[in-house]
Amino acid sequence: MNANQLKNLLENVKKGDLTVDRALETLKDLPYADMGYAMVDHHRSLRSGYPETIFSEGKTVEQVVGIARRLLEKSANIMATRADRKVYEALQAIGEPVEYHAAARIAVINRQPVPPTRTTILVMCAGTSDIPVAEEAAVTAEVMGNRVERLADVGVAGIHRLLAKREKIQSASVLVVVAGMDGALPSVTAGLTDKPVIAVPTSIGYGASFGGLAALLTMLNSCANGVTVVNIDNGYGAGYAASLINHMADHAAGTSRNHPL
Repeated sequence: MNANQLKNLLENVKKGDLTVDRALETLKDLPYADMGYAMVDHHRSLRSGYPETIFSEGKTVEQVVGIARRLLEKSANIMATRADRKVYEALQAIGEPVEYHAAARIAVINRQPVPPTRTTILVMCAGTSDIPVAEEAAVTAEVMGNRVERLADVGVAGIHRLLAKREKIQSASVLVVVAGMDGALPSVTAGLTDKPVIAVPTSIGYGASFGGLAALLTMLNSCANGVTVVNIDNGYGAGYAASLINHMADHAAGTSRNHPL
């Protein structure tokens, strides 16, 4: 349940269109519903602006679907990350339209789409192999009501490709920069813009990259200003953080027409 839904509920009680008992029935699972294997957080939208996201990896298909059904009882939008096609097909059985973003491995039931901001998040990645993590960030941000642009394969091995996109880089309100291997792209990008850069190390690389640890350490040791680092392969976390920043930028620009549900 989001803030607007709660306000409407209270207004209906105040006007006499809804009985106190019916309102109490609607609110009985706030702040959470205990399903035994999961504590479904129906209060998440009121606290942080967006419903609980389902991290599918490590859960059974039945558990993912059960959590989704419970969230839908409160009219929440559903975003299931690290979702394979089995999860997608099982969610379809609920009877709601489901979008599946294969590269991002995200399944979405978007009951109440959030109109996009006018300010922009730029999601960019160093190599084509980094696209799945970049797409996880981009789709997350889009579902949360952001205008998102993408820029792929602009790593520092061919820095002329990056410099040719300076106008796009400088026009974004916040940038998500995804890189494996040496992880140098966020530092170089931060030197080209006065906007926040959220760096995402990926597990792409040869042996001494240590599954993304080398890129992570490079990003943490960046000499460029304005670089914040999330965990290895955490496109979702980067997209979520970028959304919060971009919505504030949109509001500050006087153009905000929405807030994540």
